[in-house]
Amino acid sequence: MTTVRQRRVGKGTEAAEDQPSEEKNVKPDGKILSDDTGGKLWNVLSVTVGGIVAISLGLLTSVYVATLHENDLWFSNIKEVEREISFRTECGLYYSYYKQMIQAASIQQGLHGLVYDNKTESVRTINILERMNVYQEVFLSILYRILPIQQYLEPVYFYIYTLFGLQAVYVIALYVTSWLLSGTWLSGLLAACWYITNRIDTTRVEFTIPLRENWALPFFAVQIAAITYLLRTHLQPVQERLTLTAIFIATFLFSLTWQFNQFMMLIQALALFILDCFDMLPTAKVTWLYIIQISGLLLVCVLQFFNSMILGSLLLSFNASVLIARTIQKNLKKGGLLNRLGKLILHVLLVLCFTLLINKFIKKILNLESDEHIFKFLKAKFGFGATRDFDANLYLCEEAFGLLPLNTFSRLSDTLLFCIYVFVLFLMTVVAVIVAFRNLSGSNQDQFMEKMEECTITLKPDAAYNLIHTVLFGCLALSTMRMKYLWTSHMCVFASFGLCSTEIWKLILKCIHLYTPRRTYVIKYSIPIITLLYISYKFWPGIMDELSELREFYDPDTVELMNWIKSNTPNTAVFAGSMQLLAGVKLCTGRTLTNHPHYEDKNLRERTKQIYQIYAKRSPEDVYTILRSFGTDYVILEDSICYERRHSRGCRLRDLLDIANGHVMDGLGENEPDLKPSLYPRFCEEIKKNLPSYTIHFTRVFQNKTFHIYKLAKHK
Repeated sequence: MTTVRQRRVGKGTEAAEDQPSEEKNVKPDGKILSDDTGGKLWNVLSVTVGGIVAISLGLLTSVYVATLHENDLWFSNIKEVEREISFRTECGLYYSYYKQMIQAASIQQGLHGLVYDNKTESVRTINILERMNVYQEVFLSILYRILPIQQYLEPVYFYIYTLFGLQAVYVIALYVTSWLLSGTWLSGLLAACWYITNRIDTTRVEFTIPLRENWALPFFAVQIAAITYLLRTHLQPVQERLTLTAIFIATFLFSLTWQFNQFMMLIQALALFILDCFDMLPTAKVTWLYIIQISGLLLVCVLQFFNSMILGSLLLSFNASVLIARTIQKNLKKGGLLNRLGKLILHVLLVLCFTLLINKFIKKILNLESDEHIFKFLKAKFGFGATRDFDANLYLCEEAFGLLPLNTFSRLSDTLLFCIYVFVLFLMTVVAVIVAFRNLSGSNQDQFMEKMEECTITLKPDAAYNLIHTVLFGCLALSTMRMKYLWTSHMCVFASFGLCSTEIWKLILKCIHLYTPRRTYVIKYSIPIITLLYISYKFWPGIMDELSELREFYDPDTVELMNWIKSNTPNTAVFAGSMQLLAGVKLCTGRTLTNHPHYEDKNLRERTKQIYQIYAKRSPEDVYTILRSFGTDYVILEDSICYERRHSRGCRLRDLLDIANGHVMDGLGENEPDLKPSLYPRFCEEIKKNLPSYTIHFTRVFQNKTFHIYKLAKHK
C-alpha cells in the first residue's frame, strides 16, 4: 500500500463593453457612446488590468499545484520507477502510451505500435487510438521528440508541466466567464480565488495528473466562456463567427480528451433544450450549438477509427431528434399560454421518442454494447431494481460513484462560496421562473421584446444559460461524487457573478425600496472586496503552511515488485491481477497484461470478471484454466484485496464475486435466500497453503508484505 511520509532531511476589470448598464446611451449596433476620450481610455485600462490579473492568477495556480505535487512526493528526488508508480490506476495506463511513443525508434513506429497493440490485452490485438482517448499523449510525445528540449527537460516533466499549465487555462477561462457575466473583472478575481481556496473540491490534478478529466475540463471551461460570450446581444457578424469557431475548437478538444464527453455534453444539450423551449435563448444560436456538438463528436469519431460507442451516444440521437422535432413543429413559439404549453409538452414527448428510437436503431445496427454497464449502474443506483451484475456493483460500491458527502458543503461554506452560491441561485431561479412564464404568455415575439424592455425583471441569455448549466451539473454532482469537479468550479463562477452583478443588486434593492444607481454601484464593489479580504485573511496562512509542508513518496513493496518483474521475467511475459495494479505493471515494466482499468469495452469487462476469479471461491483447476485461456504466465495476488477491510460486507471485491457466482458471502450477516455455499475455499487464501492441488499448477516465485506472484505451469 502506498503512503506518504514526512520527508527526511538529506540530499537533495472591469469589462463594461457589450454589457452596458441602462443609464448609458447605447447605439443600435450595441456600442457604447463614450462621454469623452477619458471614458474610452478608462475602459481600455480596465480591460488591460483585468487581463493581466487573469493571466497572473492562472500562472500562479499552475505554480501552486506543481509545488504541491513536488512537496507531497519529492518528485524531483525519487527514482524513475517511483515516479511511475505515483501515477495510480488508469493514470499509469495512459502515461504508459506517452512513454511508449517516446521510446519508439520513430514516430511512425510508435503510432504503429498503438494502432496494432498486443501488449495491453493478451492474445488480442487492439487499436489503442480507437479504444482510448490518448491523442493528447501522442501529440505531447511527438512535440517532445521534435523540440530541442531533450537535454534540458525529462519526458515526465514535459508531461506533468503541460497538465499543470492547462490549469492556468482553466482558471483564466473561469475568470473570463465570470467577468463576462457580471461586467467587472473583480468578479473573475473572486472566482479564481474561490477556485484556489476550495482546491480540495475543485480539482485533483496534483495527485491524479494523467486523468482524462484534467485534460478535458480546461477545454470545457473555455467552451463555456465562449458560449457565454456568444449569447450576449449586439454581437457583430464577425464576432459571432469567431466565437462559434472558438466553441467548435474547444468542444472538439474536450471530446477528444475524455471518454465521458458525450454524457457531459448531453447535459449541456439538455440545458440548451430547456432554455430554447422557454424562449430564453435565440433559436438560431441554439441550433448552431447543437450542430457544433454533433460535428465535434463526429470528427472525434473519425479520429478514433469510427468508435462505435460515439456513434451510439445519446447525445447524437438527442441533438438529431431536437432538430427533427423542431422542423415538424414550426409554430412551436406562437399562441397563448395554454396553447404553447400543449405544444411544448408534445414537443418534449416527440424529442424523447425520437431520441430513444434513433439510439435503439443505431445500437441495433452496430450491435453496440460498450456502454451497457453505465445504464445498468444508473438503473441500480436510482432504485429501479437490485442487480447482481458484477460491473454495475463494482461502480455502486466505489465511493467516487456514490452521493456527494455532506461534509463537502461545510468545506465550501467555510470560504462563503456555498452560502453565496445558494443565495444567488435562489434569486436567479425565481427570476428565471417569472421570465419563463412571461415568455410563454407572450402572443408574439415583437410584443415580447417590447415587454422585456419595460419590465424590471429580466434575465439575459448568457446568465440564463449559466443558471441552467449550474443546476443540471449540480444534480449530477449530488448524485455522483466523482462528477463534483464539473459543478464546484462553475459554482465559483456563478457565485462571484451574482455577488458582482448590477442586475441582482438592483433587483434586491428595488424589492426593499432602497434602489439608487450610486448605492447599487457601491454595494456591487464593496461586498466582493470585503469577501476577498475575508478569504485572504482566513486562508492565506493555511496555504503558506501547505506549501511549506514537505513529504516523500514511500511505497517500498510496490517498488520491490516492479524491480523484481523487470529483472526476473522475460519481456514477453503475460501478467494477470487487479486492473489497478496491472496498469502500473505495464508502465513500469512493459510486460503484457490480461486486463486493465479502461473499462469501456464489453469483452474487457467479461475478461476482467474472469481474471478476478483469483479472489473468488473457485477450484485451482478452474482458475488455472481461466488464466491460461488468456495466455497468463504470472498472476499477482494482493493481500489488500484478498483480505479487504476498506469496504463493508457486500461491497468487498470478494463479496461481489461471490454474489455474481451465486455463492454465500464470508462473515456475519444476511445472504440472499438463493445463494449457496461454495464447494471450494477462496482461491487467494488457499493457494498460500502450498497444497498439492495448487502447487501442480502454480509456483510462488515472489512475495513480500503486500504482493505474491505465482508462475503458472505450462501443461501439455
